[in-house]
Amino acid sequence: MRTVVMIPARYGSSRYPGKPLIPLLGKPMVLWVAELSAQAVGIDNVYVATENDCIASVVKKAGFQAIMTSDTALTGTDRLAQAAEQVEADIYINVQGDEPLVDPEDILKIRDAKLSHITDIINGFSWVSEQEDPHSVNIPKVVTNESNLLVYMSRMALPGFKDKKHAPQRYKKQVCIYAFTKEELRSFSAFGRKSELEQCEDIEILRFLEINKTIRLVETRPGSLAVDVPEDVDKVEAAMKRAGF
Repeated sequence: MRTVVMIPARYGSSRYPGKPLIPLLGKPMVLWVAELSAQAVGIDNVYVATENDCIASVVKKAGFQAIMTSDTALTGTDRLAQAAEQVEADIYINVQGDEPLVDPEDILKIRDAKLSHITDIINGFSWVSEQEDPHSVNIPKVVTNESNLLVYMSRMALPGFKDKKHAPQRYKKQVCIYAFTKEELRSFSAFGRKSELEQCEDIEILRFLEINKTIRLVETRPGSLAVDVPEDVDKVEAAMKRAGF
């Protein structure tokens, strides 16, 4: 079975235009993600899905494959669905283009979980660290049952509590590595719009709940940091230096 990594890289980010091309330690962020993904699945199985010619040019010059998608894709997963129609594979792994600290071993862990649970959507999670604020709307919090199947995902600090003695001791957060089949991506795209919960939370994976898909969460290593806004660049570069990049 062929597994490919697809990296959605949208130039027109509402919060941070041009984000995939911002330099981190002197290299465009999207290339850091592509290189780490290649360590997991090989360079021939890594694709960058973008609506922007400049991003595509940077990617191709670095030896990676770029797939042009519509500039009207509703979400990164919709963009992935478009790209998947141009690439034959059994498993499509979405690795976000703003996760330059992604661990190749986690990509393989997500792949293996998909192979074991082929009819489930697979998504990564880790625990919110003491250095992170669980109330930050930039961190999607994950609520699962005791079997790590998704119940809900929110930008609010969930689960909630009535009595402080029952307050959660720590929170799970989404790690943006996902695994799908082509049919699952087609079903997601065929929904045709953002679901009500997806629109409210601005968390696209919630759309899969509307089409009755089971979403299985797999724990990944801690320390994942994303670049959501310009203020994140310095802390992500510092983390990359600590990690030996």
